[in-house]
Amino acid sequence: MDSIYQLPDVVFKTRVRDESIGGDNPFRWQDVTTKDIFAGKKVVILSLPGAFTPTCSSTHLPGYEAAYAELKKLGVDEVYCISVNDAFVMYQWGLTLGTQNVKLLPDGNGEFTRKMGMLVEISSEGFGMRSWRYSMVVQDGKIEKIFCEPGLSDNSEEDPLEVSDADTMLAYLKS
Repeated sequence: MDSIYQLPDVVFKTRVRDESIGGDNPFRWQDVTTKDIFAGKKVVILSLPGAFTPTCSSTHLPGYEAAYAELKKLGVDEVYCISVNDAFVMYQWGLTLGTQNVKLLPDGNGEFTRKMGMLVEISSEGFGMRSWRYSMVVQDGKIEKIFCEPGLSDNSEEDPLEVSDADTMLAYLKS
């Protein structure tokens, strides 16, 4: 893809910490738009099938977390991980993995993923509709480069992690 492609305009349903609420759950809902998050920034996005799933939890997200400092040195402002999971699941997944730098962005309704053309059915695993695995560089809301895993299809027997990994992204940004 070339930089003429604009990210889809969607509203993400997020939860943010708000100490004024108090109690055990000091969070409030906050709607943020694609423009709110990506306008005026160089951002790396990785998208994956699901929080707490094996490859996503052992390799994909941890790879970007480990590469975060180097990505920043290469001019990246933010790194986001998008998954078709709700804000509560994404928050708990981040806590479980100890994610400090990559921002977890819930696409609970799959709207962003659908508009990206990456929503696939994974009912063969009991997942329902989820994101295909990919990563991309976004400059001011426009897709500069996308790395989509091969075999994009419903109920794929494969879950490749060949081109959307952190090493591929680093190599691209260094070139």
